[in-house]
Amino acid sequence: MSDSAESLQASWAAWKTQVDAALAKCLSEESGLGGECPPRLREAMSYSLLAGGKRLRPVLVLMACEACGGDTEAALPAACAMEMIHTYSLIHDDLPAMDDDDYRRRRLTNHKVFGEALAILAGDALLTLAFEVVARDVRPTSVAAACCADLAFAAGACGMVGGQVADLEAESLERGEATTSSNHQPQGASPRLSQQEPGASA
Repeated sequence: MSDSAESLQASWAAWKTQVDAALAKCLSEESGLGGECPPRLREAMSYSLLAGGKRLRPVLVLMACEACGGDTEAALPAACAMEMIHTYSLIHDDLPAMDDDDYRRRRLTNHKVFGEALAILAGDALLTLAFEVVARDVRPTSVAAACCADLAFAAGACGMVGGQVADLEAESLERGEATTSSNHQPQGASPRLSQQEPGASA
């Protein structure tokens, strides 16, 4: 491994550790959500947000900040917000009404552990907490406002949510085509619906 690769790996590990600690602090009773958050909701939020992973998105935020000569400590709230929004999207993606996944990162998905209703609420809470963290902790306030606007656009109807709608429509179309195809097969033929399903080859 080259010196530059080793340096990047070391920096990534350090940033990941920093992000993990900051995320845990955001959910803590003492300095984060506070004691008014229902314990079961905090547990559901923590289950997914603190599940580990490479922390690709928040680390890239910190890397971009450093590359532009900024203060990575000051960018940490925005980095955490990115991970919260990403985690919320995964919780909702895994729901039976969406991708209906039972496992993520080699363990049960949020709704399999806490139930669908609490999983939805945990995702909602992470999304709103992301904006709270940015609005409260990013300075100056003009930068916080710009960050909130950018995050809202990227995660909203014209961004991530809109993309999920497109996925659902494509899946519905593929299922319809598969059903039509199977209805026209001779009796005794096996409909190969799995080949039409999104993710069947995964």
